[in-house]
Amino acid sequence: MSENKKPLILGIESSCDETSAAILRGFDVLSHIVYSQIIHRQYGGVVPELASREHEKAIIRVCQEAFDDAEIKVGDIDAIAVTYGPGLMGALLVGLNFAKGLALALGKPLIGVNHIEGHLYAPFLEFPDLKAPYLCLLVSGGHTMLIDVQGFRKFTILGQTLDDAAGESFDKTARLLKLGYPGGPLIDKISRNGNPKAVHFPRALLHKDSLDMSFSGLKTAVLNYIRQNPPGDDQAVADIAASFQAAVIDTLVEKVRRAARFTGLKSMVLAGGVAANSQLRAKMENLATELKIDLFYPPLAYCTDNAAMIAAAGVLYYEKNCFSPLNLTAVPNLKLSSADV
Repeated sequence: MSENKKPLILGIESSCDETSAAILRGFDVLSHIVYSQIIHRQYGGVVPELASREHEKAIIRVCQEAFDDAEIKVGDIDAIAVTYGPGLMGALLVGLNFAKGLALALGKPLIGVNHIEGHLYAPFLEFPDLKAPYLCLLVSGGHTMLIDVQGFRKFTILGQTLDDAAGESFDKTARLLKLGYPGGPLIDKISRNGNPKAVHFPRALLHKDSLDMSFSGLKTAVLNYIRQNPPGDDQAVADIAASFQAAVIDTLVEKVRRAARFTGLKSMVLAGGVAANSQLRAKMENLATELKIDLFYPPLAYCTDNAAMIAAAGVLYYEKNCFSPLNLTAVPNLKLSSADV
């Protein structure tokens, strides 16, 4: 496909606490703007009402910056891709309603994107020639699942967390250790100075054939340990963080090993916010070498919530003429399904 025939897609993401807009020509990122809501740090987590208000303040400015950086006019885009779920209802509505209004005003197609599906296609931003089928470990603050991706809108969930998502357990453990928010990057950083074998925390692998996961017991184990052994210095905090992180990563790696052997797939994708974790990347690279399979993961900027991945999904939808009606509504508990949109 020639450069001038590649679709020009505006992506909008506002499912949680990042207001993001990106413009792609095909899978080439022309601009990518992310406004992170630091207001939530003082509360140790995202406050839904505040998130909605911050999105309302930022959405126009963020989109305008995306057009300015891409050096294109608003009317030049071919379609608008926007997250319509899952996520916080108020936050989703800000981005979705803005996208619907813009689509109506410009007479451009609207593409509703499942946020989870956006993560599945994020690696295309770095590896546009990536071909299905592939196994994807999607691990973030809201989701932890293993997905068999057979093609466009063709996927099967092989296993998922039965309670807390891995990223959620990182945030909760960081709160227990009084590290701050968001917890994932902070634990990853401090763990580099800790001993991952200092404390043995449980690895909830369930029965031997299961691909499902559980992290609530691990979170409780950390809580009980801290109550009984309050960390007296920075080294003790680092040791607890490193030991917790090792338990999460060991569980994830073992589940991926089982899934790879079960499916026989030779390509593997690591996606989602926790995919930015340095130790998880290292362990997954070792696993890929062990199993002789190819590993792909997006750049750090496209691991956390971002509009570039939403636009990437939009490119695929546009090429298949899969568009959404203007009465599309936000779905906070939207599930991943091969029949989305």
